[in-house]
Amino acid sequence: MTVGTGVVTGVSISHATASVDDLERAAATSQRAAVATLLDEPTVEEAFVLQTCNRVEGYVVAESHEAGREALGVLTDAVEAGTVVEFDHEESLRHLLRVAAGLESLVLGEDQILGQVRDAYEDARSESGIGPLLEDGVTKAIHVGERARTETRINEGVVSLASAAVQLLDDECDLRGATGLVVGAGEMGTLAAKSLAERLDHLIVANRTVPHAQHVVRMVDTEASAVALNALPAAVEEADVIVSATGSPDAIFDVETLEAAGETFLVDIAQPRDVPPAAEAIDGLTVYDLDRLEAVTDKTRRQRERAAEAVERIVDEEFERLLVQYKRKRADRVISAMYESAERVKAQEVGTALGKLDLDEEGEAIVESMADAIVSQLLAAPTTSLRDAAEVDDWETIQTALELFDPNFGPESPPPEFVASVGSEDIPEEMREEMPAAVLDQLDD
Repeated sequence: MTVGTGVVTGVSISHATASVDDLERAAATSQRAAVATLLDEPTVEEAFVLQTCNRVEGYVVAESHEAGREALGVLTDAVEAGTVVEFDHEESLRHLLRVAAGLESLVLGEDQILGQVRDAYEDARSESGIGPLLEDGVTKAIHVGERARTETRINEGVVSLASAAVQLLDDECDLRGATGLVVGAGEMGTLAAKSLAERLDHLIVANRTVPHAQHVVRMVDTEASAVALNALPAAVEEADVIVSATGSPDAIFDVETLEAAGETFLVDIAQPRDVPPAAEAIDGLTVYDLDRLEAVTDKTRRQRERAAEAVERIVDEEFERLLVQYKRKRADRVISAMYESAERVKAQEVGTALGKLDLDEEGEAIVESMADAIVSQLLAAPTTSLRDAAEVDDWETIQTALELFDPNFGPESPPPEFVASVGSEDIPEEMREEMPAAVLDQLDD
């Protein structure tokens, strides 16, 4: 794929519009497998796929957006209508920059997404899915993500109730070697499970529907198991710390179950509450509720929202640089074709002229230098014009130049009227002064 001949098309299925079921249906067995499947589509030249517990996104380079959207159907056809967000070329690139910066995350500014973009980039490269367009786009996204986290405070503090709950547990007790229980497999439960898994040795995820709990278990990097809610009594006895985050209208725990918990810390971030008020009187059980957590999260949420404004400016700045980068490369492609075509004609004509002239090495060197100077001077103005055209999106001029200066332009053997067509009057004055009179006479002949 040559830079400039294709466009990027993207799709996103994320927590913003899709359910856990939709995300599971859209996800492939791996990012590499998804990239390989997209590259099998005849219209796709490049492909990049990002899969996390909260999003499945695909980006392809194809000749048109219609071809790109059709190819991306392998990711979107299985999900409910209305859950897929589609992007054209520039929208795809800007969205990818925002994703890496943490602006599209469930938790504003979270760090994990940047590492996930890096991993997805390596997966796509391993399947030969990264070409000129996506190379620039994805690496620019990674650069934006790095700037966002080093130049702003968007990733400082805890902003979600789930991360605040885990931070509170980490402050109150030693999580090393502990067993954690997360009740609920929705957005908050997933975040709590992922955060807890980084701190302890064993995790249990309980949910009304076990497959959803299993989905969360597959997302964490520690020993974990999934159970149904009817297994809560045994899970509570095993757990040292508990985070409860269901969407149930009624309390999930009963007092009898919690009385058997022993020395346990429990954070209830559900609304309405999963833990009955009477549980606060149970010996050995320490219960924290939303009021305790919201004071922590409100402060850092406001901090991150202020930082997000600075990150938006970084995205705007780097996005414009990316577009200029693409434009320059597209212009450079045309300029390269133009010089290649001119060099072919020059080489043919110089060879023919030298064959008719009886020159020594110095004379031949002067003729070749003269030809180089003519080519450079003739193409200097078109080169500037093409770069200016690219800067202002004048693609009609670019396309015309491509047709005029195609690398295959020029006859296989030059017609007679081109042979020895260079006369002394074509030579720049500064070069004429350095050339022997005999050479000038022979050219005029």
